[in-house]
Amino acid sequence: MREPGPCPLCGSAQTAHFHVDERREFHRCSACDLVFVPAAFFVSREEEKGLYDMHENDPQDRAYRQFLSRLFKPMQERIPEHASGLDFGSGPGPTLSLMFEEQGHRVCLYDRFYAPDETVLHDKYDFITATEVAEHLHQPAFELERLWSLLRPAGWLGIMTRRLGPEQHFADWHYKNDPTHVIFFSNLTFLWLADRWSTTATFFGPDVVLLQKPL
Repeated sequence: MREPGPCPLCGSAQTAHFHVDERREFHRCSACDLVFVPAAFFVSREEEKGLYDMHENDPQDRAYRQFLSRLFKPMQERIPEHASGLDFGSGPGPTLSLMFEEQGHRVCLYDRFYAPDETVLHDKYDFITATEVAEHLHQPAFELERLWSLLRPAGWLGIMTRRLGPEQHFADWHYKNDPTHVIFFSNLTFLWLADRWSTTATFFGPDVVLLQKPL
């Protein structure tokens, strides 16, 4: 097994072996509680996109909209009318952005494979959403800090990613089996982020967290 390197989120050297299966190693940070896969086990960019191309994200699919509503509803309750937003990691079939636009908001899209216009990453927003994106980030410290910097004061960051709970037996957790899933957050990880950003983390169910930027 590889010697554990620094945590890709908090940079701490307080990392240790956590789990190994037939394909990958998983390490855990004792400072921010992130579980992460070493970069040596990342799939290629081409393989990663090929796996994403298999996703069937249809904006007309009621079940998919219901799935996204787990983030949409609490965010919609908190943002002002006619807010401007960014859907980060919008995927091959942008749907969450349409749900917000149907409520009168304006939403820009960014996805490094399907909507790679980086000019949208130089604007400011009232809200930013990242649904089923955080677990794919190869550079989570850089990407999350960048998103936080794009929020206006009192703006909201909404993240949907399945959290690793203390009761979860990692070896049997299906979420770790996707080869593009390389980092895994717990409640403690998001509480660490909230403390770093001088805010609070509000959790909804097992996979949604909202964080508001201070004034």
